[in-house]
Amino acid sequence: MKINWKIKKKRGNFRPILTYTMTLESFEKSLAIQAVSVQSQIPEIPRPHENFCMPGENERHPAWTPKRFHCLQVPYFKIGEASGFIRLPFSETGEYPEVEASFRDLRQAYEAQVSIAYGQAPFETVGDLDLTAETRAQVAARVTADRLLKIFN
Repeated sequence: MKINWKIKKKRGNFRPILTYTMTLESFEKSLAIQAVSVQSQIPEIPRPHENFCMPGENERHPAWTPKRFHCLQVPYFKIGEASGFIRLPFSETGEYPEVEASFRDLRQAYEAQVSIAYGQAPFETVGDLDLTAETRAQVAARVTADRLLKIFN
C-alpha cells in the first residue's frame, strides 16, 4: 500500500489541512483483505468546520487537551484507493509528527493482515466418483440378460 500525504497551511491564523491518498498494490487487492482501521494519534479539533483558530481559542487555549482522535482506514479492496482530508490543530511549530506516526501504525496493522492472508495458499481439489463394484455387478447381470432376451425375441 502506498500512502501519500501533504500538510498545507496558509499564512496567519489558519489551520493546516492534511490531504492524503492511500492506494493498494494490485497483489493486495487480489487478496481480498478486510479494510483495516486504526485510531490515529491525530486529534480531532473543536469546531472543525472553521478553517481558522484565533489565539487563546479552541486548540490554541493553554488548557486544551485532545479528547478524541481521528480514525484512519485502509481502502476497500474492491476499490483500491481512498483519499481524504483532515483539518489539523493549529501548531505554533508547524510540526505534526503524529501524522507520520499514525500512517505508520495503519500500515503496520494492514501489513500484518496482508501476511496472514498471503499465508492462505491457493489450492484446487478435483474429485471423481463412479459406480461401486457391487452396483456395477448387479447392473451388468441385468444388461446381459436383457441383451440375450432381445436376441431370442
